[in-house]
Amino acid sequence: MTDFVNHSLRGRFNAAFFRVMAPYLEGTLRRRKKRLFADLPEQVVEIGPGVGANLRYLPADGTLIALEPNRYMHPRLRAAAERRGIRLDLQERMAEHTGLDDRSVDTVISSLVLCSVRDPAAVLAEVRRILRPGGSFRFLEHVVARPGTVTHAAQRLLRRPWAWTFEGCSCERDLEAAVRAAGFSSVEVERYRIATPFIPFNTHIAGVARVAEPAR
Repeated sequence: MTDFVNHSLRGRFNAAFFRVMAPYLEGTLRRRKKRLFADLPEQVVEIGPGVGANLRYLPADGTLIALEPNRYMHPRLRAAAERRGIRLDLQERMAEHTGLDDRSVDTVISSLVLCSVRDPAAVLAEVRRILRPGGSFRFLEHVVARPGTVTHAAQRLLRRPWAWTFEGCSCERDLEAAVRAAGFSSVEVERYRIATPFIPFNTHIAGVARVAEPAR
């Protein structure tokens, strides 16, 4: 079940936008994705996989449990999974309520999606709930810039039209702080910038948050 509103105009626009922008975004983020998503297990949960940009990092014959509430993304996601031979378990759900069992998965991934969830703290708590001991949450996200910078000023100026266009995406979330406060046993974060004319989108983080192994 989902309370996500599938807006016919914005939903179709975002599905088309991310399909067109996929080569550019992949080229910009590939180096970090290859490192972050190396050695993924056979089954992975992805929050907001969109049109399937990260399918290439799953092992051959792997399974993706895809939590994607925007149904306008679904046809291209299904087609991309079929092309790559990935088994797709597509769930039209919000990430705050995955419907998955406690401690049932080894790895959850996200890229450029925590900016648009309604409640990042609730999503991160849900990620912790479903991860097994020793499991990991691997993420690449765009985040708020430091105060006093041109990027921060642009994020403030454009926050409302940006959020409307990109279905709730916020340029002003301190997602590093949110992940660090979510109760994971360890968090590794790299901060970096990318070069893009979309100035509010320039500041990023990539990292891994882990759930503690059981005591022996």
